[in-house]
Amino acid sequence: MPITEIIARKRDRGELSAAEIAAAVSGFVRGDVSDGQMAALLMAIVLNGMNDRECADLTTAMVDSGERLDLSAIPGTKVDKHSTGGVGDKTTLVVAPLVAALGVPVPKMSGRALGHTGGTIDKLEVIRGLRTDLGPERFVAQVSKIGIAIAAQSATLVPADKRIYALRDETATVESIPLIASSVMSKKLAAGADAIVLDVKAGGGAFMTDLESASDLARVMVDIGARHGKRMVAVVTRMDQPLGRAVGDAVELAEAVATLGGGGPPDLVELCEVLAAHMLVLGGVAASLEDGRARARQGLRSGVGRAKLKEMALAQGGGPASLDDPDLLTRGLEQMPVHLDRSGIVVRLDARQIGFALRQLKTAAGEKRCCCGLLLHTKVGDAAGGSEGATLLYPAGARDAALAAVNRVRAAYHIGAAAPPRPPLVAATFAS
Repeated sequence: MPITEIIARKRDRGELSAAEIAAAVSGFVRGDVSDGQMAALLMAIVLNGMNDRECADLTTAMVDSGERLDLSAIPGTKVDKHSTGGVGDKTTLVVAPLVAALGVPVPKMSGRALGHTGGTIDKLEVIRGLRTDLGPERFVAQVSKIGIAIAAQSATLVPADKRIYALRDETATVESIPLIASSVMSKKLAAGADAIVLDVKAGGGAFMTDLESASDLARVMVDIGARHGKRMVAVVTRMDQPLGRAVGDAVELAEAVATLGGGGPPDLVELCEVLAAHMLVLGGVAASLEDGRARARQGLRSGVGRAKLKEMALAQGGGPASLDDPDLLTRGLEQMPVHLDRSGIVVRLDARQIGFALRQLKTAAGEKRCCCGLLLHTKVGDAAGGSEGATLLYPAGARDAALAAVNRVRAAYHIGAAAPPRPPLVAATFAS
């Protein structure tokens, strides 16, 4: 069927066959389908949606556009983990090495910062010398040898996603559950793990701003994985305020290292335990979620995850100094306080505004962007009267941008008379 007829069918709210979806995707990768034609199809999908079978077929077509990693030679159940993106979300840096240290192989392809959210690859590359461009053979060999690798997505995996995502960004077709789900799951499926744990963020600091949309996305991704023979768990977690107390590449790495050493803020520790527990159950190491959380908690206290992160960093060419002494990551930076002049209780902390404040500061900092960070001393439920709510860290020469960032961070704090109720961090769980 010509691409124009495929576009018209979806425009008119029709259901596309697997063959039609495959023809559109493969044609676009080959150049037979133009950017304008694919943009029209994407907009039709945004407006009219896709059913579960179409979502799975779109994911398959995208996976088939490139190579798939073969992890079958690695013993055990390989478990991957993915977050849909949030502010202060450094859980991969904690959970992946912790789970690997507890006996479950973790092959992890990660991304860079997107919009107001941070990226795992950017945080890892704060470690001097560490390489994230491993290539398929080295990636598989490292997982086989030490049980973990965290790398940037290879150019040969799901090239359709790279091209389609760039077009979505240009045509206001990013916010669509079928397109988000197929983008995420195509990369996860191509990476070759046996089971996948998804952390789907919901709230002002996430791409899905409400629980209903986040739950729909979680359900669709679990269904896609199940249709492709993967064991799946998706946890919907709240992202109205930043996770933990550190926001920014270097300070988040430092907070992750502290968490792996038995410290860390309570909300970050809780989420890491939950995600690790699901991974340990899927990997066959834990008998139940309760057992998994107990193993994860003990692993954090013992420091085995921190040792595994250091082993991974060394395997990927990184120096150990910043992991042995995380204070090195922020030594020599300028500091600027964020004073909260109104008295009362913090009732809301706008994670999205904080994410954009850091993004603007990082842009101004140029080559030293990874040094920019924010330490939150006050979060929702804490007293705010006359206190230093946060501290901004920035390199010399970026003072004007830091002043603008401080004003934006201050505006992200909303002060009231009484502490709001604290809903649970985990809002819902979906599993195949």
